[in-house]
Order: sequence, then structure tokens, then C-alpha cells
Amino acid sequence: MSTKSKIFLVLLVFCPLSFAAHWLGWGETTVFILAGLAIVPLAAFMGTATEEIAVVIGPNAGGLLNATFGNATELILAYIALKEGLIDVVKATLTGSIIGNLLLVMGFAVFLGGLRYKEQNFQPIAARLNASTMNLGVVAILLPTALQYTSTGVTETVLQNLSVAVAVVLIGVYLLSLVFSMGTHAYLYDVGLAENMEMPELGETMAEPSPPTEEEKPNLWLWTGVLLAVTLGVAVESELLVGSLEVATESLGLTALFTGVILLPIIGNAAEHATAVTVAMKDKMDLSMSVVMGSSLQIAFFVAPVLVIVGWAIGQPMDLNFNPFELVAVLVAVLIVNSISGDGSSNWLEGVLLLATYAIVALAFYFHPTLI
Repeated sequence: MSTKSKIFLVLLVFCPLSFAAHWLGWGETTVFILAGLAIVPLAAFMGTATEEIAVVIGPNAGGLLNATFGNATELILAYIALKEGLIDVVKATLTGSIIGNLLLVMGFAVFLGGLRYKEQNFQPIAARLNASTMNLGVVAILLPTALQYTSTGVTETVLQNLSVAVAVVLIGVYLLSLVFSMGTHAYLYDVGLAENMEMPELGETMAEPSPPTEEEKPNLWLWTGVLLAVTLGVAVESELLVGSLEVATESLGLTALFTGVILLPIIGNAAEHATAVTVAMKDKMDLSMSVVMGSSLQIAFFVAPVLVIVGWAIGQPMDLNFNPFELVAVLVAVLIVNSISGDGSSNWLEGVLLLATYAIVALAFYFHPTLI
């Protein structure tokens, strides 16, 4: 068992602690903190279970499963908040996930990988395709907001109808991107698996992993049960987290905007953060970039559109009219990442630039006076 897995296993202790805090009345702030810590290992084991099941069911179905559950934690957390009517917090969490993936996660991956290797390379074609797709995501969330601020007499119904129509288009593009990445142009995304590969000693070459035999294949029923259990656990912990959100943020002196954009995405994406950084330090920058960009694209093209449609269906209408300050931050993140990733190589200084940008963005949201 890897060190990372052992750490996540130890963090599971926060699950019963969060239940105890809720039932014994330890305070909303304590419940919020413990539930947030409990979601981290649950999200990690959800990713592990998905990967193990993918080994058994094959690359195509496995790729689809990974694509579906890639951001399941964020989707569950956002749905619980949406159901409670915290629509602005949901929007902040969505933009915060994109910003955190592009700046914080990629920044740490590029920086720590660059400290170990002077220069790391990845496929520039895939990077440029991801950048172009991400640009479309920015356009999709920018135009409804622009419509609201440049027109008079735009009603909430109009914005809602526009948002649902845009959501349908985005989901269509997302499905086509799966066909592209797992079908017609799968070779562009064939980055292999590096999570469990050991680093070679100096002078040795890294051996390619051999495909698992029938005896080595994971137990499908076991990991399916694990996936269902941790998904249920994420849902329960999300209920506790969202239920204590307003009181806890006020007690901690934080705005809901800062909590939604900065804190909640870090909680939901912690497992993916660890994976992206780990593989980058193993000189698998292709895989690291795939994790980071794939997660960001999934937020923009799947999670956000699904929440728009689900909110419309359950009577909690959510549109794509975002806080302009959030849009500026997303645009800044996309521009700097496109600039850095376009040449297909990275170094530690570029990682510093990404992390510095995230620090500035986080500080701006911390001092932003808007209460949402």
C-alpha cells in the first residue's frame, strides 16, 4: 500500500467523528471542519474504486466510468447545496474548481516535477486541444452574464431558458469529446498509468507495467460495493458540510464567496490534486496534465450543465449568470495556463507563476466584500 493510500486510510477516522459532532452537538463549525476532512479520503477511495473497476470492464467502458465519476464528489456536494437553495455557493464552487485545478494543482505539479527534472515534456497537440475546449467553456459561462449586464429587461426566466439551452450544447460537446478522446483520436491521450510505478534507480530504465492476468484482476463485486459505499458516504458528509456551512463560515470570519471558490474545491478535489502531483514527480507530465485539464473540462462541460438542468427540474433554478469577479478569475486562469502549456514543455519557474497567480486570486477573494 502506498504512503498516499495509508494517509487517506487514516483520514477515514474523521467520518465517525463528524457524525459524533453532529449528533452530540459539538457546534456547527466543528461539524463543518470534520465533514470537510472526511470527504477527502472518501473522494480518494471513490477514485481508486473507479480505477479498479475500469481494469476489469475494459478500456472503453472503464474510460466512460472514469469520465462519469471523475468529479462525482463535486457533483454530489454541489447538488446538496443546490437542493438547499445555496445557488450562489454552487456557482462559486464550480468556478473555484476550475481555478483551483488550473492554477493550484497544475502549479504544484509543474513546480515539484520541475524541481526533480530540469524540463518535462507533454504532448502539445492534446494540450492545445484542451485549451481550445476550455476557451469554449469560458465563452459558455461568459455570454449569459454579458447578456445580463449589457441588456435591460432581461428576466430570470430568459436567463434560465438560455442557460438550459447552453447546458444542452455543452453536454453534447462533452459527449463528442469522449468519442474523440476514447475513440477516434485515443492515441493522443494514451498517457499510460504511472500511479503505482516505482521510480528507477540512477542508470536504470523504467519498466512498462504488464497487463494484469485473470488472477491479478481486481474483484469487481468488492470494488463495486466500495464505490457504492463511499458514494453514499460522500452524500452524507456533504449533507453535514452544507448544513453547517452558513454558521461555520460566519464563525470563522469567512465570506461564502471565499468558501465556495477556495475552500470547497480544495476539499472536493484533494484526491485528484494528490494524483496529479504524484505522477508529475514521476516524470509523467502527460498523465498529470490529463488529470488536471480533464477535471477542469468535466466541471465546465458536464457538472455545471447537469446542475443547471437538475436545478430547473427540482424547482431550484440555477442559471449560468456568474459573479463577474469569478469570471475574471476564471479567464485569468485559462489565459495563463494556455500560455504556459502551449509549447508542450514545463519547468519549475512556470509552476511558481501558476502558484503565485492562485495566491493572488485567493487573496482577492478573501478580501472581496461581496456576501453571496
